[in-house]
Order: sequence, then C-alpha cells, then structure tokens
Amino acid sequence: MIDYQLLDALAAIVSEKGFEKAAKKLFITQSAVSRRIHQLESMIGEPVLIRKQPPKPTAIGKRLLNHLQQVRQLEVALSIRSLADENLQDSPLTVKLAANADSLATWLPEALMLPKAEKVCDFRFEIIAEDQSIALKRMKAGEVMVCICSNEEPINGGLVSALGAFRYKVIASPNFVKHHNITSVEQLTELPCLVYDEHDKLQHQLLNELNHSVPKYTHICPSSEGFKQAMIAGLGYGLLPTLQLGDAIEQGELIDLVPGYFIDVPLYWHYWQTESPQLKSLRNFAIKVASNKLETLT
Repeated sequence: MIDYQLLDALAAIVSEKGFEKAAKKLFITQSAVSRRIHQLESMIGEPVLIRKQPPKPTAIGKRLLNHLQQVRQLEVALSIRSLADENLQDSPLTVKLAANADSLATWLPEALMLPKAEKVCDFRFEIIAEDQSIALKRMKAGEVMVCICSNEEPINGGLVSALGAFRYKVIASPNFVKHHNITSVEQLTELPCLVYDEHDKLQHQLLNELNHSVPKYTHICPSSEGFKQAMIAGLGYGLLPTLQLGDAIEQGELIDLVPGYFIDVPLYWHYWQTESPQLKSLRNFAIKVASNKLETLT
C-alpha cells in the first residue's frame, strides 16, 4: 500500500522545482524530503525523479503523480457534507490549473467565479501560466488537476471538453507602420516581431502562411497585457486576441495589418475521469463563460 506522504513529497519537489522549496511547502526538513523520496524509490524499485535542476519525474514518477491527483479528487468527493446544514463549512478545495496567459488576461477569471447559488464549496486556485501548445505536459506530469490547452486528445485517465477558440489578428501600432514604412506583408519577415516565449509559434505560423518565411528579429515578452502595451509603444508587431483588442483599433492605438486574416486557436478543458462534483460545476460554468467569449468551434 502506498504511503501518500511519500507521494506528497514527490509532488512538492516537482511543483516547487526543488527539494529545498518542497521542504518549506511541506513544513519539514530537506533531509526528511530526501528520505521520503528514497523510501518511495525503495518501495517502487526504481527512480521516481530525474535528479537535475529542476528535478523531473521519471515515467513511473509521472504515473504516481497522476494517481495522486485523482486520489485527491476522490477524497474531496467522498468528504462532501450536506448543503442543508448551514453550520458546516467545507474547507476550500485546492485546484491546480494550467492555462495560457491570454485566457488568464481575458475570459478565465470570470469562469473561475462560480455563481454563489451554484457553489458547492469555495476554491483555492494554484494557476500555472503555460503556452496552450504545451500546457498538457503539466497534466501528464501529474502537476495539475485541470489543464486548458490547444490539444484535443485526452491523456490516459483523463477526459476533455471543448471551450471554443481564440481568434488572433495581425496587429501593430500606427507609429510602427509609419517608422518601418510598411506597404506589404512580405516586409514583416525582416521587422521586429513580438513573441510570448520560446514556445509561442503563432507568429511563425503567420509568416509561413503569408510568405513561407519565419521571423528574423523577435522580442520575447512573457506578459499578455505587456504584449499589447509593447505593440502600442511600437516595439514590434504580432498576433493579438480579438478579445484583448477591445476598442484599440477604433481609437487608433493599433492597426490590423492584414484585414480579413486571422488564426483561430482552439482551447480544451482537460480533467481527470475521477472529477469531483465541485470541479464538475466549475467545468460546466467555465464552458458556459467560454462559449460567450470565444469563437465557436466548427
């Protein structure tokens, strides 16, 4: 039988990216964390961690973390108290969620606020910002309960629901257009381009579709709001969600460089098959909010 304190130590090391921070999170010594991992590995008969910086779970380590996430949800489901007893209050359910920055900057905060009448209990969110193209790796590693990403294929032991799609347009400021004397899309290849991080390939997809090229000059800006402000300032051009544009084009702050062109990036809500009633309510409300904000998937 698995000692779940050992799995908690493994989960803390992976989520906190090290033994020292894991010890602080668990309120034990670093040596105690190490002992728990050695004990777990002795019981399993093989390593559960790749000891590099930061530590990464091995294949069996990922399976153990996935198991832990599902057990935590089952425990929550089994401990639900009667809503009729107003004197009883459930402790907040910790929801670890991986989501892309553009969702965090637009529709997701509203989706995480269940209407009071629908709440089974309060939530405590631990949100990890990750590009939609790779966010699912967090769930595969057992680091999160919920994942919002562009991959529609469920992982082993998981299910998936469609949310809709972000629509991105090619945007720059009037000053940027004037400064670089932009008269055709072919020029974009040589001009400063904004990307969120090394995983953000939307701008590469844009240029590949327009003129079979890739950006030669990029600025990395790992902030959704900062991305828009960098565009307004004229630092570079890039793809911005229509949800985030607001009235910036109407007010003359930004320009649509390729009218009629857009890229739709689908989003999916990934969750475990052992989802608790609380998370089911949250998921259903998130889908409802997303359907009113995002483009409809065809």
